[in-house]
Amino acid sequence: MRKKSVNLALQGGGSHGAFTWGVLDHFMEDGRVSVEGISGTSAGAMNAVVLAQGYMNGGADGARESLETFWRKVSEMGRYSPLKRTPMDVLTGRWDMESSPAYLMYDLLSRVASPYDTNPLNINPLRELVESSIDFEKVRACSAVKLFIAATNVHSGKIKVFEREELTPDMVLASACLPFLYQAVEIDGIPYWDGGYVGNPPLYPLFQGTKSRDVLVVQVNPIERNETPKTAREILNRVNEISFNTSLLRELRSVEFVHRLLHENKLDKDHYADILVHRIEATEQLNPLSASSKMNAEWEFLTHLRDIGRESAKVFLDANYDNLGERSTLDLVKEFS
Repeated sequence: MRKKSVNLALQGGGSHGAFTWGVLDHFMEDGRVSVEGISGTSAGAMNAVVLAQGYMNGGADGARESLETFWRKVSEMGRYSPLKRTPMDVLTGRWDMESSPAYLMYDLLSRVASPYDTNPLNINPLRELVESSIDFEKVRACSAVKLFIAATNVHSGKIKVFEREELTPDMVLASACLPFLYQAVEIDGIPYWDGGYVGNPPLYPLFQGTKSRDVLVVQVNPIERNETPKTAREILNRVNEISFNTSLLRELRSVEFVHRLLHENKLDKDHYADILVHRIEATEQLNPLSASSKMNAEWEFLTHLRDIGRESAKVFLDANYDNLGERSTLDLVKEFS
């Protein structure tokens, strides 16, 4: 069976990025698709560069090994974090930390004080994780996969996309810089925040920088919720979900618009690509998780998400392999109706 080439668009979402790890792990194991390009934000950006490093070390098997090593380090780093589930949450099988005194204190403090006040030395544990886990020389040399990492320019409010050939630890950290938690990451004198505010993840670099028509979005942030948020924390979490999905929905709407004009022969097909869009998600399993679980770095939780991601990727490939390169499997008309 011949391999089909796809591009991946990886969302950010803290520990929920372990779901994406599972998707990537199954893809590398399955072997039916090759990945031409990856756009990523925050945890999606980290998954992307870790995969590229591992691919340089040993192809698909090396990528799988590199991803597992990285997420193990995430878990080990989490052992020293004060943000823990309560014993009752552990007993009842809840992955959230909304009953954790440390989480409640952090949540309250983040609303009244900035990281410039609470963390004047700018200590960022993610820096040690990224610098100790990722060999950026190998990442920059990995010509097998094109990488596009998104961050938000604090001054202009515009998206900045860093490409594989220029990537540094600061660029990946900028993509994952939540402004309520960390000071802005400066690159060439310009401060950057988490890329999720303007591209979670961005799709346009994949249209312009790759040959594959297939874009597969690996989504970890729910677009729809059936319940109305009532508490202050629920409202803030939903506002963040909506804002972090807005840019993705805007790009998908643009893809649908171009797709419709092409099929109505109102655009020149020599100048506009008919992009095929696909999505892997696990709404039923991920939607019940609160935003606090994105800070849960327990190995049991990370492997739980990984396994959900692996199964979701398997279901997608088994059902849609024949559609890759032929048609979209995400109904964009229905998505925006």
